[in-house]
Amino acid sequence: MSHYSGPLLTRPVGDALLAAREAGADQWCGSLDLGCSGSTVALRSDRWMWRDASYAYPGKLKDRTIYFLDKDAFAPVARYCGALIKLVPTAWGAPTFEIDGIKMLPTSKESPFEDARRKVALVEPRGKVVLDTCGGLGYFAACCLAADAACIHSFEKNADVLWLRTLNPWSPDPDDGLSSGRLQLEHADVSQAILRIADASIDALLHDPPRFGIAGELYSQTFYDQLARVLRRGGRLFHYTGRPNRLTSGRDVPREVARRLEKAGFEAQLALDGVLATRR
Repeated sequence: MSHYSGPLLTRPVGDALLAAREAGADQWCGSLDLGCSGSTVALRSDRWMWRDASYAYPGKLKDRTIYFLDKDAFAPVARYCGALIKLVPTAWGAPTFEIDGIKMLPTSKESPFEDARRKVALVEPRGKVVLDTCGGLGYFAACCLAADAACIHSFEKNADVLWLRTLNPWSPDPDDGLSSGRLQLEHADVSQAILRIADASIDALLHDPPRFGIAGELYSQTFYDQLARVLRRGGRLFHYTGRPNRLTSGRDVPREVARRLEKAGFEAQLALDGVLATRR
């Protein structure tokens, strides 16, 4: 799917446009792509102009919602298909996303993009073939591209997440010349797709699965054995785990994951909010 190139609005941006018009200004300067760049907008009494196109002023916008131009009106970047999935603005510019109100990326202390950058750095992707098992919004892939990875194989199972990516300017576009063909994004379940990947053909691996209760197969010994099979000896893996259920049940998911990875053929240690492992 091609990426959206029109304006993106949030409540603060919509309010700023209206306030500038009410103040009698003939232009407004700000960002219409979630902080990726700045723009100058020409203001008229009934329309505003940006990139040689004119737009009606938005009506009342909701908090924690991003809007895109859908035909002639601004609509939330959200879909309902058994679950409500939506792109959610953050104070950092780069958005997160939610599924039925559950935030899928950490945003409380730093940008989800910067969080991804720190994790990607652990596997040292420069010049390497990287497997990105659960692509999400593509922040791992974007950071790998920026770090000069040779190739990124990325999988995403959820079609609605892929749709969100086409509307998120922070998500890398596989067809963009900036990626130079290095990003290969596939709509597929990695638990099945990994069976097609050749032995020891991956140099570095990033695994950011949904919670265990949603995708338990991606925490299984069987899947970890497959990760060990495709990763070359000495290759690094970062596995995001968070610390779910620690307070309510006392369960230590990171250490459980580390033990399974060691059984699969890795040397594992806790790092950041997950596990860093090296293929023996």
